[in-house]
Amino acid sequence: MNWLHLLSYLFAGAFLANAIPHLVSGLMGRPFQTPWAKPRGFGQSSSIENVLWGFCNLVIGYLLLCRVGNFDLRTNHDVIALLLGTLLMSLGLAWRFGQFNGGKLS
Repeated sequence: MNWLHLLSYLFAGAFLANAIPHLVSGLMGRPFQTPWAKPRGFGQSSSIENVLWGFCNLVIGYLLLCRVGNFDLRTNHDVIALLLGTLLMSLGLAWRFGQFNGGKLS
């Protein structure tokens, strides 16, 4: 078990989770926050920009998952690293974007 491979799978989960809101918003034709929106972190980018950003996240997630090491769905360490990265990014995105899109924490 190589810890660098597990770290790669953790980040793959984060990138794959981040791809979802951007691709969904873009495919629905809705604006959504991207890293280059004005003002940074608060403004929204067009649906086209979101599709492109979501696709970039998807490609990076794929590369980290499938091209680093030998990811195996039957290996607990690999799957746990992927799911942990996905969960952490998902919770972070829910907290961050909930502030702007009506999902505020009480």
